[in-house]
Amino acid sequence: MTNKEKIIQNYIEGYNQFDIDKMVADFDESIVFENIQNGETNLILNGIKEFTAQAEKAKEYFSERKQTITSLIQDEITAIVDIDYYAVLAIDFPNGLKAGQVLNMKGKSIFQFLDDKIIKLTDVS
Repeated sequence: MTNKEKIIQNYIEGYNQFDIDKMVADFDESIVFENIQNGETNLILNGIKEFTAQAEKAKEYFSERKQTITSLIQDEITAIVDIDYYAVLAIDFPNGLKAGQVLNMKGKSIFQFLDDKIIKLTDVS
């Protein structure tokens, strides 16, 4: 397992455990986070403080959540991770999703690295 794989595994474990400190342990201070859904960017966060604030808020949305890596391709700078995503909603959402509803989705996370720090994370679903 490479160092990048360990860093990604740590991030995903932190995500699954609702442990924000573990999630951001290998983030660069100026991390850029992007969320792309159906081809449209619907969220951009700049810096570790913005990411942490959003991650804390998102914890309230789910009673359970689990990302499972199904494949990982990497070069020196980038790692592309295919993910199976499972979650149970904790609240009702404006789009009609209800508390207790189960989500099963496939997605992709693209991690970009500089000196063993994550400088950009893009979630695509």
